[in-house]
Amino acid sequence: MGKKKVVLALGGNALGKNVEEQKVAVEKTAKIIVDLIEQDLDIVITHGNGPQVGMIQDAMDNMVVMHENYKQIPLPTCVAMSQGYIGIDLQNAIKYELRRREMDIKVSTILSQIEVDEADPAFANPVKPIGRFMTKEEAEINESNGVHCIEDAGRGYRVVVASPMPKRIRELETIKTLVGAGHIVITCGGGGIPVVDHAGKLEGVNAVIDKDNASSLLAQQLDADFLIILTAVEKIAINFGKENEEWLSDLTVEQAKQYVAEEQFAKGSMLPKVEASIRFAESKPGRRALITLLDKASEGLAGKTGTIIHL
Repeated sequence: MGKKKVVLALGGNALGKNVEEQKVAVEKTAKIIVDLIEQDLDIVITHGNGPQVGMIQDAMDNMVVMHENYKQIPLPTCVAMSQGYIGIDLQNAIKYELRRREMDIKVSTILSQIEVDEADPAFANPVKPIGRFMTKEEAEINESNGVHCIEDAGRGYRVVVASPMPKRIRELETIKTLVGAGHIVITCGGGGIPVVDHAGKLEGVNAVIDKDNASSLLAQQLDADFLIILTAVEKIAINFGKENEEWLSDLTVEQAKQYVAEEQFAKGSMLPKVEASIRFAESKPGRRALITLLDKASEGLAGKTGTIIHL
């Protein structure tokens, strides 16, 4: 019987919020990842990029303001930049931890493009805020140029982009080859670089793909046994923050769908994680999704904590 295959989706707490924090955070993250590898698991790692891509976009926006010769950098290019520098920090930290434990395992980062449907209804309703905060006046100028903006939690205005569903991971065969060769693979960073296929030519689109949706698709297409979505809580809860709050350890797909229908999970945080977990768990018998803390991943796999979703 071969090794169990696990897609590990890292949340923001595994990476920090800036370059300095990331260097520190990935050292701890690497230790936990190598702990899992020592359990004889094949690991494929995905990660978010919210603070990082925002930082890159801000820097590029400021460059445009300061230097008239520079043009606006497209969002897919910023996603690619974030994949590169997050990937190399994670890769190096994992390599160092493997070397420290005298384990000879290769680590590879694959910059990945994820195809979306140009007709996805998300493009007609952009909701994902990105980049720096702006004044109302700046937002109005953007709106007049066809760039959608919203007021974000009383902190100012931000550009909003679509968050379409991922349809196809264009580097899938490369990822499969490396996993088959025993590599630890880091890929689909920030949900992947969003592209559309125009008669064989891939073109970036102004969108952000949800990292958990991309991770669920990747896990399905790699025929993984587990999808682990790491977040800021040990388990998911219903009636969160209320007197009758209940932490959940084990959910069938049907139970999870019922709680989604009851709007038990916050749209901007836990809901996409639960929905991505449902899609993976129902895609094939025996597949299980786990939502838990980074520190609890190993215990969660052993069934000791976290929330498991299964058929």
